[in-house]
Amino acid sequence: MKVDVYGINGKSTGRSVDLPDEIFGVEPNEHAVYLDVKSIQANKRQGTHKAKERGEIKGSTRKIKKQKGTGTARAGSMKNPLYKGGGRMFGPRPRTYSVKLNKKVKRLARLSALSAKAASGAIKVVEDFTFETPKTKEFVNVLNNLEATKALIVVDQKDDNLLLSSRNVKHAQMTTAKNLNTLDIMKAGSLIISEGSVNAIKESFLNK
Repeated sequence: MKVDVYGINGKSTGRSVDLPDEIFGVEPNEHAVYLDVKSIQANKRQGTHKAKERGEIKGSTRKIKKQKGTGTARAGSMKNPLYKGGGRMFGPRPRTYSVKLNKKVKRLARLSALSAKAASGAIKVVEDFTFETPKTKEFVNVLNNLEATKALIVVDQKDDNLLLSSRNVKHAQMTTAKNLNTLDIMKAGSLIISEGSVNAIKESFLNK
């Protein structure tokens, strides 16, 4: 698949780059995408929630009233969940929400996501660019020139100036080719791939 290479001014450079069909032209597998997105979101959950049950509450264990003759229900402890300050019945406990997914399924999900974006025309390849200093305004101008909305910018390697320029921009995210994941790809309205990261994407997928 041949696509034009754009400059940061939004105009074509007259050059093109080849996006391999093995990555950007596969038949999307929606179920694999669903499983990978579910796994990513589940793995983000901390699972540190905790509530004290009646056995963990500090306090007296003295029987608070006699067993019979009060006309009310029997009660043996102020730790009873029915009383204020008592333990919680079946409260949440620390647990892991992580979902294991096979490598082949994760790879298929990412290929499916990239291919879906390519089929919809949401991918643009941009010549490599760097900022000498962090400039949010310049980064916004680049997005406007490329007519990118809710953009995911994929670069070859981490660029601190580019990262600082983009982190305060709403609906814009930057990542490296090695850290591409299905959730970020699917959430993006526009996928902006730097020219230098194309080879990194090929190495990441075709060498496995």
